[in-house]
This record gives sequence, structure tokens and C-alpha cells, in this order.
Amino acid sequence: MTILLTGSSRGIGAAIHGALAGTGAAVIGHGTRSGIAADFADPAAPRALWDAALDQAGGTIDVLVNNAGVFEANALSRAHDDWVADWERTLRINLTAAAELCRLAVRHWQERGTGGRIVNVASRAAYRGDSPAHWHYAAAKAGMVAMTKTIARGYASEGILAFAICPGFTMTGMAEDYLASRGGDRLLADIPLGRVASPDEVASVARYCALDAPASMTGAVIDVNGASYVR
Repeated sequence: MTILLTGSSRGIGAAIHGALAGTGAAVIGHGTRSGIAADFADPAAPRALWDAALDQAGGTIDVLVNNAGVFEANALSRAHDDWVADWERTLRINLTAAAELCRLAVRHWQERGTGGRIVNVASRAAYRGDSPAHWHYAAAKAGMVAMTKTIARGYASEGILAFAICPGFTMTGMAEDYLASRGGDRLLADIPLGRVASPDEVASVARYCALDAPASMTGAVIDVNGASYVR
């Protein structure tokens, strides 16, 4: 079992890497600090990553986990061209790169005549939205959920399964900074569980989807947000 995991160098990605590697699977990581380096702001990066990972894997990848992403504020008051440029940067990194890798994975499994699994790490923002400075982030994550459902419906008959995970706040360094900037305790009051998720909690769901979830679950979107958004 060989798994390609994007954004594996820190936070949720590092926890997913540990959870998957602990099962004995061969995990090929991607990130800025470890694994295969690829900057998804570069349109050539997703294909280069896939080719490098496929070569490292000896020609076979069984599971793709799209976790890489950015969460960068983009205030409406900025100069228009700057706002558009950051919109396009977030959509390329958070959605388009994941779409390219999904396409390459689906084609890989079709050519081999075998099934495979895709796990896309989205966000509760896909359903609930986000702050006024994060239109682009919410839009990208909503697109990721829609893409996951489309893949699941389109290729289930070929044994190609797709799942999405929608975390709320997760206690990574990025989340800690965001919580502090948004009032901390006031924001936590919106989470019935009373705390944000840990990276290990999200990783346990990713591991389940990547390895154990039954085929009939394909297309499922799993929330991990402490009941801060239920649907």
C-alpha cells in the first residue's frame, strides 16, 4: 500500500503522516520541510510532484490524500488587483492543485485497471463560510467538497472511492494564531464541545477513510468540528 500525502510537514499533515505510517503503509510525503518539495503556487508543481512520487513508489500509488493548503487573509479593502491575485493564489493552492492530483490519480487507476482512494481535507468553511477576509478559502474548500462528490459518483463503478473531511478549528500553529486574533474564548464559546480538535483526531478520520472505510461510504463528507456546525 503506497500513499501520497500532500502538506505532510506540519500540523494536520504531520499527524496524518504518523497515523498512516503507523499502519505499515508506505507514505510519500510532500511539503516545504520534508518529503518531496513542491510549491503549489507554481502551476507546474502538481504534475511534477505526482511524477516524482510515482517514480519513488515504483510506479504504483494506491491512495491520494490532499491535505496541503494555505489560510491567508485577503481583506476586501485591499487594492483590487492585489485582492484578485491573492484569490487566485489560494484557489490554485487549495483547490486547483488538488484537482490536478485527483485527475492524475484517477487516470493512473484507470490505466492500471485497479481501484484507488482519494481523501480530501476540506473545512467546515465549505458549508458555514468563513470571515469576510477569507472568501477565497471558503470557496476553495466548498469546491473541494463538490469535487469529491463528483469523483465518487463518477468512478465508483471502477473501484475509485473518494471521501472528504471537514475539520473546524484544529490546534495547529496556524489555528492558535487565528484563535488569538479572533478573541479566543469568545470564539471557543461557539464550539459546543468547548475546545478545538487536535491534529490526531483529524488524522484518525483520514486514516480510516484512506484504509478502512467501506466502499459504500464513497462520497461521504465527515465533519470534525466539535458540533460547531452541524448539517
